[in-house]
Amino acid sequence: MSNATSQNETVHRVSFLDRDSVNIPILKILQADGTVYENAVLPAIDEALAHKIYDTCVFTRVLDERMLGAQRQGRISFYMTCTGEEASIIGSAASLDNDDVILAQYREHAALRYRGFTTEQFMNQLFSNEKDLGKGRQMPIHYGSSELNYQTISSPLATQIPQATGVGYSLKMQGKRNIAICYFGEGAASEGDFHAGLNMAAVLKSPTIFFCRNNGYAISTPTSEQFMGNGIASRGPGYGMHTIRVDGNDMLAVLAATQQARAYAVENNAPVLIEAMTYRLGAHSSSDDPSGYRSKDEEAKWQQHDPVKRFKLWMINKGWLTEKQDSELFEKYRSEVLAEVKVAEKLPMSSVDTLIEDVYDTPTPRLKQQLEMLKTHIKKYPKSYPNSEGSV
Repeated sequence: MSNATSQNETVHRVSFLDRDSVNIPILKILQADGTVYENAVLPAIDEALAHKIYDTCVFTRVLDERMLGAQRQGRISFYMTCTGEEASIIGSAASLDNDDVILAQYREHAALRYRGFTTEQFMNQLFSNEKDLGKGRQMPIHYGSSELNYQTISSPLATQIPQATGVGYSLKMQGKRNIAICYFGEGAASEGDFHAGLNMAAVLKSPTIFFCRNNGYAISTPTSEQFMGNGIASRGPGYGMHTIRVDGNDMLAVLAATQQARAYAVENNAPVLIEAMTYRLGAHSSSDDPSGYRSKDEEAKWQQHDPVKRFKLWMINKGWLTEKQDSELFEKYRSEVLAEVKVAEKLPMSSVDTLIEDVYDTPTPRLKQQLEMLKTHIKKYPKSYPNSEGSV
């Protein structure tokens, strides 16, 4: 008999457990007006860290505003914002070591910015030009940076979850005191990869933080139609995993939870599940219209829990920020992003020859043959490939 089984309480009448059998508290530190709850224990944060966090918040808001507009103008093909979820993403990223590995879903560009991804690098990826680190092979917002330990985003949902288990296990096997952190939405937690990934991490004791952004919707599907359990956090104990639920719009709560989760993962070589309760204020993507599945009243209600405004008010209360400094920061990034857009959109696309690079150390004869066939095709139908001039 296993230890888990032998420690179970014995009963002599039928007694079922249900979704309400386990109470899951939610960690809250910062209130909507920028004040701290009475008796709340603050995370490790000083003025310098607070400014870096808020700087990332402002840049991300501006980037989302400008690039969604650029998509509407036809300048880029696709975009996704993290508006409303900044505290979940930035608060957790700020709790990490730079050598910790980030595996993102697709709404975590704020974490990449926190790590140091430049405005120019963002633009090059979004416009898929010749300076794009991904060589133009990915659609917009599929960022990646080996230098910043941010693994390239994949479009298929939840594939990063079992990969993160492997990354964390690899770090442990190398004797490094680092972790992997894996971001995903509650919709992705309905994929089989979620269950396989978390079970594997628990059994193998992989130092990985699984960070679920529960924003209420899997595109247009509300949580009430996704699962009947008590959110995502209730699944953690089922895998024998340390778990915490946190107010995902509370920067200080997310920071505190992730700091302690990381410390536990490093010291115990074990995974942790964090469920951040948040809300995406924007559409799922530039291809989505949320008015078809949620009301304006619902959105207005969540506007009152804006995580960026809440953290801003806390900094003002601390004397670390003024309204004037805030306005100047927004204007700075609006000018910077617009200037980089104008540069990036004029750069040529990557040469078609780069398509067969990075597949093998030396391109195989078969790949070379396929490349020549592609070039012949492009030359035959030049009007169908207007951006390929000079690249074949």
